Amino acid sequence: MFAETCVNENGCHLSALLEQAYAVQMDFNMLVDAVSQDAAFLEQTLSSTIKRDNFTARLFDIHKQVLKEGIAQTVFLGLNRSDYMFQRNADGSAALKQIEINTISASFGGLASRTPAVHRHVLNVLSKTQEAAKILSNNPSKGLALGITRAWELYGSANALVLLIAQEKERNIFDQRAIENELLARNIHVIRRRFEDVSEKASLDQDRRLFMDGQEVAVVYFRDGYMPSQYSPQNWEARLLLERSRAVKCPDIATQLAGTKKVQQELSRMGVLEMLLPGQPETVARLHATFAGLYSLDMGEEGDQAIAEALAAPSQFVLKPQREGGGNNLYGEEMVQALERLKDSEERASYILMEKIEPEPFGNCLLRPGSPVRVVQCISELGIFGVYVRQGKTLVMNKHVGHLLRTKAIEHADGGVAAGVAVLDNPYPV
Repeated sequence: MFAETCVNENGCHLSALLEQAYAVQMDFNMLVDAVSQDAAFLEQTLSSTIKRDNFTARLFDIHKQVLKEGIAQTVFLGLNRSDYMFQRNADGSAALKQIEINTISASFGGLASRTPAVHRHVLNVLSKTQEAAKILSNNPSKGLALGITRAWELYGSANALVLLIAQEKERNIFDQRAIENELLARNIHVIRRRFEDVSEKASLDQDRRLFMDGQEVAVVYFRDGYMPSQYSPQNWEARLLLERSRAVKCPDIATQLAGTKKVQQELSRMGVLEMLLPGQPETVARLHATFAGLYSLDMGEEGDQAIAEALAAPSQFVLKPQREGGGNNLYGEEMVQALERLKDSEERASYILMEKIEPEPFGNCLLRPGSPVRVVQCISELGIFGVYVRQGKTLVMNKHVGHLLRTKAIEHADGGVAAGVAVLDNPYPV
């Protein structure tokens, strides 16, 4: 499932937008970290959402329990991916606009590290060596592993392991293996376990050190736990045990909450970034420049107005629930039906409205199983991987570590690679 990117005839200033996305990633790392440390902001922001969204409420309950007991964790690790599209402006120019930031189980860093070699090979076979040389180098798996390595080192136990929380039937295992192999090359051993295994075999000692099958765990890397269907009552208990431990969680529960759609919407309000990142006006300006329109649906005049505007011009908006994993957003007639059903209900507070980003389509060939190879009109989504590590209150690592490009035909409003809609791709700057 790969595609060779073509650049549309109008051009989209890909190089400049790619540079902008890379430059702002370290700002987003700092912002996510700041939000995760501000318990009052999280509680105020999510107060209406947790009344109507049971999944967010369960996560928030664990957050409160951990705060009440006292946070044992002293080293914090963020492996984020901020996703963008290139908004087509009226004058034909393009602007970088953020879709979302993923703070848990940000995937495809491993596979994205492999796609440049695939496209270079195809171009070299076609004797297009100059074109092959333009394919950008990209190795997010190495950078993500560096972040885990730094957190493991700071934890300070040479024999401790990395515990990767995985799904039982994992379709994306080779993406994860790329990071595991990078860690193994640094003599850091990874064990893969399910939440059920944690519930049955994990324990904490009196210092709240985490042990799995009798072995100490330095870092817990979640590649599961971002959707309601992934939690049974037993799994919720396992998540609480992990959060109570001294081990470095990636992410800890507060950082997962920082990645919710409701927090994203609230961050776009004037003055909020200034409060979270005081004395950093240039950082705030870079972040604000990437924000699309985001609108609260809380009960009240503001929410009523947002719904009225979306019903009047449904093609200009997207309705988003507090969910990760793709395929959850509502567009067009589906969005209209949902808003008509929700507009007088407090359940609407579990959603946000977002301005629909409209990129310039371009012709491309998508290689997908069972589909003929032909040129179709496509749009792309750019993701930038970010890594940060904090010890106590000191940020000891903050960097961008690579990119992800996914391309799909314009006929698909929602859905990504896992849904069989989008394909992995590479930027081709001109």
